[in-house]
Amino acid sequence: MSYQTIRIERTGRGVAWLWLARGEKHNAMSAQMIAELTGAARDLGADDTVRVVVLAGEGRSFCAGADLGWMQDQMQADAATRRREARALADMLGALDALPKPLIGRIHGNCFGGGVGLVACCDQAIASDRVQLALTETRLGLIPATIGPYVLARTGPAGGRRIFFQGARFDAEAALRLELFAEVVTPEALDQAVKAAIAPILETAPQAVARAKALARRLGNPPSAEEIDHSIEELVACWEGEEAQEGIAAFFERRKPRWQG
Repeated sequence: MSYQTIRIERTGRGVAWLWLARGEKHNAMSAQMIAELTGAARDLGADDTVRVVVLAGEGRSFCAGADLGWMQDQMQADAATRRREARALADMLGALDALPKPLIGRIHGNCFGGGVGLVACCDQAIASDRVQLALTETRLGLIPATIGPYVLARTGPAGGRRIFFQGARFDAEAALRLELFAEVVTPEALDQAVKAAIAPILETAPQAVARAKALARRLGNPPSAEEIDHSIEELVACWEGEEAQEGIAAFFERRKPRWQG
């Protein structure tokens, strides 16, 4: 399968690098990128030559969240279209989370909104100590709905309450305490830390690893279909409300929304 917004690079011994390749757009997720990530997860999961997948981003940012054009389209869409787009995002996150290969995150740059959701779907995310994160949805009159089940699976309810509705940035060390990151290193040490995470996986039996990951997900209570459906409906409800229309309009008009005075 050919891709335009992502890139797959296969290296020796079964390591596949899955690159977010919209560096000039801070790897913001468009509808096309969401579809391509879903397809890549399916293809890499079915490839017996792949032992481990590294999720990484080109450019300055890891992922800035939703693409601005996608957000503008959502402002004009009807409920059915918004529901379909939210379902596509939920399916992509689910495909990465359930990937039957270890998924290692190489987080070199900032993560906002849906980018934090991508981090939460990694089995192990290793980050630069310069990274900043934020769930900015509430600043726009939205909520971190479809990414919510995966973020909360990492942070737990208490951690989720600290970051879900403040909309404020937090640093890599805070993300480490919240267990979004497994390790935080200097930018210069990032690639070596990723290699160190990969090395022991390549000494294990591939089918056993897949079964072990599936078991860990099941015992950890992965999001149910009902919870995913609820998150989608909650997001659609926000898009249908006045606050989202005001918040996103204010964002594009470079002004404060009315709740900020």
